[in-house]
Amino acid sequence: MAGQVARLVLLAGAAALASGSQGDREPVYRDCVLHCEERNCSGGALKHFRSRQPIYMSLAGWTCQDDCKYECMWVTVGVYLQEGHKVPQFHGKWPFSRFLFFQEPASAVASFLNGLASLVMLCRYRTSVPASSPMYHTCVAFAWVSLNAWFWSTVFHTRDTDLTEKMDYFCASTVILHSIYLCCVRTVGLQHPTLASAFRVFLLLLLTTHISYLSFIHFDYGYNLAANVAIGLVNVMWWLAWCLWNQRRLPHVRKCMVVVLLLQGLSLLELFDFPPLFWILDAHAIWHISTIPVHVLFFSFLKDDSLYLLKESEAKFKLD
Repeated sequence: MAGQVARLVLLAGAAALASGSQGDREPVYRDCVLHCEERNCSGGALKHFRSRQPIYMSLAGWTCQDDCKYECMWVTVGVYLQEGHKVPQFHGKWPFSRFLFFQEPASAVASFLNGLASLVMLCRYRTSVPASSPMYHTCVAFAWVSLNAWFWSTVFHTRDTDLTEKMDYFCASTVILHSIYLCCVRTVGLQHPTLASAFRVFLLLLLTTHISYLSFIHFDYGYNLAANVAIGLVNVMWWLAWCLWNQRRLPHVRKCMVVVLLLQGLSLLELFDFPPLFWILDAHAIWHISTIPVHVLFFSFLKDDSLYLLKESEAKFKLD
């Protein structure tokens, strides 16, 4: 939900800096990378590098050039610290200590745990809620969309490439749009299914146009940020308005309200960005960790709401 917007804002900000951050603009860094690549990334030296590179690193796509950038990053960080300067960023990212093939270990593990929490709650939802509940299939579809997004978030934080970056962006956008559709079905779609179907087609066209433009015309980080902030605000305001309207009549709706408010509050963590503690744990990783229980609470709301709707539909059927 709103948490995906916060993540997209941070990613867009980092991406805007990716073409040139303070660290990778430094002559010491550029000279180090140039000399390292000349020394290690061609001819017999390249064969030697590949022969001693662990298999898991090569499978993850780590190249000789990537290794040079990683080693020279730490050389530059050492110079900065030695001279009493603040730790710089490189290509829009803080320097992280690589673990095995994980580029950002804490964020990768936290993304995996978010996905695992979503999977566990999906299983609980499917065992607790009969398929005859009016919201069952929409909620299950939302869970699978969320799982897919957390999978690509894990991959992206494991290995940052053009492909994994785009998949992370696109899947996060898909979650926000599906959350809007979920809200639409819950608020108006159960009474007007034709309207919900038409709105679903509109959202699919919107997503297709968005991804097509970024993939085939121009990957504009500013546009992507503005688009996702806009749909994120629609998502948050729609859910919050519905929660406020129904909180007295439906006590379980307060869980949804807490989720929306918590995600907005936790997103403030992204504003307090700082160099990673122990070169592993930064504000973004802490934010990822903090959202794990929020997913549990949201799926608990979906379960309670689906059971309420089922009970309500059965009562109407008996009256008819």
